[in-house]
Parts: sequence; structure tokens; C-alpha cells
Amino acid sequence: MLHRISAAARVSVPPSRAGPSRRIRFAGAMLVLSTATATSGQNAKAQGAQLIAAAPSHVDSGKTPDSTAPAASASAPLPKWFDELAVNAFVSTAYQYNSNRPTTGTSSYRVFDFSDNSFNLDVAELVVQIAASKPNDAGFRVDFAAGNSIPQITKTQDQNAAQFDLQQAFASYIAPLGSGLRFDVGKFVTHMGYELIEGYDGYNDNYSRSILFGYAIPFTHTGVKASYAFSSKVAAMVEVVNGWDLLRDNNRSKSVGAQLTLAPVAPLSVLLNWIAPVAPLSVLLNWIGGAEIANDNHTNRNVFDVVAILKPTKTLTLGVNGDYGIENGTSSVNPGSDATWKGIAGYATLALTNKFTVALRGETFHDEDGVRLGTGTRATLSEGTFTPAYKFTDHVLLRGEVRYDTANQPIFAKRGTLSDKQTTVGANVIFVY
Repeated sequence: MLHRISAAARVSVPPSRAGPSRRIRFAGAMLVLSTATATSGQNAKAQGAQLIAAAPSHVDSGKTPDSTAPAASASAPLPKWFDELAVNAFVSTAYQYNSNRPTTGTSSYRVFDFSDNSFNLDVAELVVQIAASKPNDAGFRVDFAAGNSIPQITKTQDQNAAQFDLQQAFASYIAPLGSGLRFDVGKFVTHMGYELIEGYDGYNDNYSRSILFGYAIPFTHTGVKASYAFSSKVAAMVEVVNGWDLLRDNNRSKSVGAQLTLAPVAPLSVLLNWIAPVAPLSVLLNWIGGAEIANDNHTNRNVFDVVAILKPTKTLTLGVNGDYGIENGTSSVNPGSDATWKGIAGYATLALTNKFTVALRGETFHDEDGVRLGTGTRATLSEGTFTPAYKFTDHVLLRGEVRYDTANQPIFAKRGTLSDKQTTVGANVIFVY
């Protein structure tokens, strides 16, 4: 649950990031930096060893080895770094039906699940990486993504390929300062928001993405970020990037982002112990600010984002996500005034068995100045989503979904006209390796 547009508003069919990203999890949750990265490194090494063990022999079966030949000539050793190389895959495919039956075949104001009455390859992703896990370690990660929905939306504004996206590509180094000061340089998913773009190392409890995910925050950034875990309870991240969903900056002003991650303090942990032996609570405070309009270095956009996750029992997870954004002088409702947007989303996921879960999401989003949704008027969108999921194995997950959207005005496409309501049902299969 751990993850965009310029001043021009995003059109609703299909959603576009041409106006003012998860995952991948929470991209900036660095509270468990030391232990999580160590585990990642161990997994990577184990997977690399499996690849080596499976490698075919290069010795000819019909010949007797020359005992006088140097031993090195019989089997050239693999480079040492190959032991740490990890390769993972993620595939998501789905079908969705919109009761409005839009003539365009596209559901309004949806992020990735915009195709109506169509089987869809959302994404096929391959991740290659060497994880940096301790001070003085260096590594990298590259996420190759292809498909006919997710890559079309997550690709940067200055990228032309429609069904392919280099979703992430960054190098990492952990400097030997204190517990380890981590640097990531390249393209990476945003630290904002509750939901993810999704991948092998994290996927959401709902199939469709929230309105906040699609219209309040970015998808990805290109630049440099530094992360540091001060203790098991406090971690922080700062970044300097080209802006929202850009490989190359569209002006001469850089954007700055920050994240503060907090774990429960001792008194709260004690208070919650009557509910469960362990009641983890995490709070992420996020911000990003900078000029995002092309060839404009002074019109600043700021977004403040808060995420809180509570697990009161072993089977129940609760979450809340709130966003507030403001951009100088870009209002479509009151020309010359600042554009603002705000929203809140609530989440509840209950594990009924070790294989079957149900998830609920409810949210509302206010586009006060008609910029984020592109309506040019004061618009409010709300939605409720119910998602049951069944995990066949550690590699295969099936999700169903029913979602109901409403608006304060008729903005949803419906059989050649417009409606203030939209209902969709769908099914999604995920393969994780």
C-alpha cells in the first residue's frame, strides 16, 4: 500500500498525465531500512545462487577433458556480483464492465482500469536488481513494464512509447554514516499516497486505484533522494527531482520533496496492547513542492499528503489517506486565483482466512477550481469500492470488484450522454514471481 500532471487538466478519457504515481508500497517508508534492506540482499543472493545452480554445463559430453589444460579453461567463473543479482516478475490481467456503456469504450475518471467490456493486460513487469543492504553497499534496480493500461499512464509526459515504460531505473549507495545514509539516483516511484502502482514486491487491496492516487499526487520522479533511519521509530527522506512524471525537466526550476515516517511511541503501544499483542501503527507525512508548468519557473505547486496505517488485530488493517494541493494563480473557476484540491480516503481490509480477504474503500475528492479533473468547474467525486480476493498460492491471486462512483454534476460518460453516476464490476488475476 505502499508510489504527474502539469497545469493543464487531465482529460477523463483516457486519463492523461499531461496536466498538473506505488509500490511500491510505501516508497518512502524507511523505518525498517536496516532490516528490510538486509533481508532484500539475502533474498537477492539466494535467488542469484539458484540461477547459477540451474545454469547448463559448457563441457562437451563426448570429449575427455584435457588434464594438461589449465583448470580455469574448463569453467570460467561467473563474476562475483552475479551472486547478488535478483530477477522477479509481475503480471496483472483483468476484465471490467461499466453499466453506463460509454460509447468511447472508456470509463470516466479512472486511472488504470479505464477500458470497458474488454479483457486487458494491465501490465507485465520484469524487475532486475542488486539490493544495497548495508553501509558501503552499492546497487541498482530496473523495472521494465509493458501492457495496454498501466504503462500508458505511468510513462512520463516526455515519453512517446505507449505500451512500454521504464517504470523505475535507479542506482543506490549507502554511505557509512550512522545507521547508513542511503542515496538513490535515477527514476523512482513517488513517495506520496497510500496506494501503489503495484509490482512483485507490493500490490493494493483494491483492484482499481483511488481518485486521490490518480488526480491528487504524482506517479514518478527523476532525480536524487537521500533516506536515513534515525531509529526504529523515526525515519526521513528528502529529494530533489525534475518534477511530476518527467524524465527531463520542463523548466529551470527543480521540485523538492520530503517524507517523515513515524512509528508508535511507547505509551501508544502499551495502550493498544489490549487489542492485540502487536498493534503496529505507522504515520507518513509527505510533501512535494515546485514549479510544474512548462517554461514557467515561478508558478509553484505544493501538495501535502498524510498516510496512517493501523493493524489492530492480525486479521484487520485500517488506513487513511488525506491530500491537500495548491497551485499559484491557475484556477479555472476564478481566473487569477490559486487552484486548490483536497480529498480523503479510508480503507479497511479483513482476512477471513489465510487465503480469502475482503477490502473496502471509500473516498471523496474536491477539485475546487476545476483544474485537476479538467471540468473547469467546481467538482466533487466520491466512490465506494468492495474487493474480495482469493490467494490460490503465493504466486496467484484472484480479485473481484464492485465500484460505485458519484459526482456533483453529470461528468461520467453514458451511452453518448453524461451522468452523475457510474458503476463498474470486474475481475483481476495477478501472477507474482
